[in-house]
Amino acid sequence: MGSFRGHALPGSFFCFMGLWWSTKYILKYACKKYKRTCYLGSKALFHRIDILEGIIIIAMALSGMTWEQFVPGGPYLTLYDYKEGQWNQLLEWQHCTMYFFFGLLGVTIILCYMSRSLPVSLAKLMMSNAFFVEAFIFYNHTHGRDMLDIYVHQLLVLIIAVTGLLTFIDFMKSNIILELLQPSFILLQGTWFWQIGFVLYPPNGGPAWEPTDHDNIMFVTICFCWHYAFSLIVSGLNYVFVTWLVKFKLKRFCPSEIGLLKNAEREQELEEEM
Repeated sequence: MGSFRGHALPGSFFCFMGLWWSTKYILKYACKKYKRTCYLGSKALFHRIDILEGIIIIAMALSGMTWEQFVPGGPYLTLYDYKEGQWNQLLEWQHCTMYFFFGLLGVTIILCYMSRSLPVSLAKLMMSNAFFVEAFIFYNHTHGRDMLDIYVHQLLVLIIAVTGLLTFIDFMKSNIILELLQPSFILLQGTWFWQIGFVLYPPNGGPAWEPTDHDNIMFVTICFCWHYAFSLIVSGLNYVFVTWLVKFKLKRFCPSEIGLLKNAEREQELEEEM
């Protein structure tokens, strides 16, 4: 990850998953709110979406681990260099560990929706666990680095820790506000990974940022707030678009049927209790 591409890759992953989860949660909420009982709002479709989601997360995790291990100059699965008598590129191994826990999340999602013996809420617990592990890794990621490098990663740890906390609270008691807020922080994490790449590894040979300049620290603080505002605006616009789509454009395809609605609500209540 010690390059611009190394930060752009996880940034792209988290941006995609933030938008994915935002759209999914809003769609579920809107279908229930506006009484849409067609296949688009059915439990069967969302189960298929969740299984596809698990496969995508596993593919992303494997891609990230492969990148970290086999990029030119990478560790190539060698943890300890016996010739030199020292550990081999532990930063890359830390990144692989992060990807590994998100891979476990993908496996958990698939198992939860394919096996009736596992509660669906286990996926949320595994997701919070993955974020807490990621926060722990990046908290211990910048020893001995420059002030600017440490600061941008501290902000990243803050985002990850808040995301993990929101996910854990949502696991304890499901709430639509938390479900809508959590993806915005995941999107924020993705855009901030990109920002770290621009700050520490300017692309196309751009001028490097002065790591000890206090003005750079002040600008990064402002920039972080802009990223946060951007993630909230995107999430809000996504909410408006999806609810408009469900309320007006799907009306002809998703008629409200009282009998089906009652069954759907009962299934939703049972799922939330689990």
